[in-house]
Amino acid sequence: MSTDFTPYYAVIFTSIQTETTEGYAEMAAQMETLAKQQKGFLGIDSARNTVGITVSYWESLEAIQQWKQHTDHLIAQQKGIKHWYAYYNVKICKVEREYSFQKSTS
Repeated sequence: MSTDFTPYYAVIFTSIQTETTEGYAEMAAQMETLAKQQKGFLGIDSARNTVGITVSYWESLEAIQQWKQHTDHLIAQQKGIKHWYAYYNVKICKVEREYSFQKSTS
């Protein structure tokens, strides 16, 4: 087991969409592309069914704050509130450790 794990932050965005979805997929793809270009961005996981969950990973709280205040992201947030989301919740968490499993294919 490695002991040189560096803690990082996860932003958990949970949402329920309205019936209006026009432009949503394009904006989500644009925001993912833009987030990947931001300093401190580490990765993203996302799933959408009845409830959408997107988790983005960041080096620091400062990087998260800069992303939240990015001009294009602010525009996307306002469009989301006006058109696409009936509900959303954001949680910011510090990841102290992680582990995973992958089944062997042989």
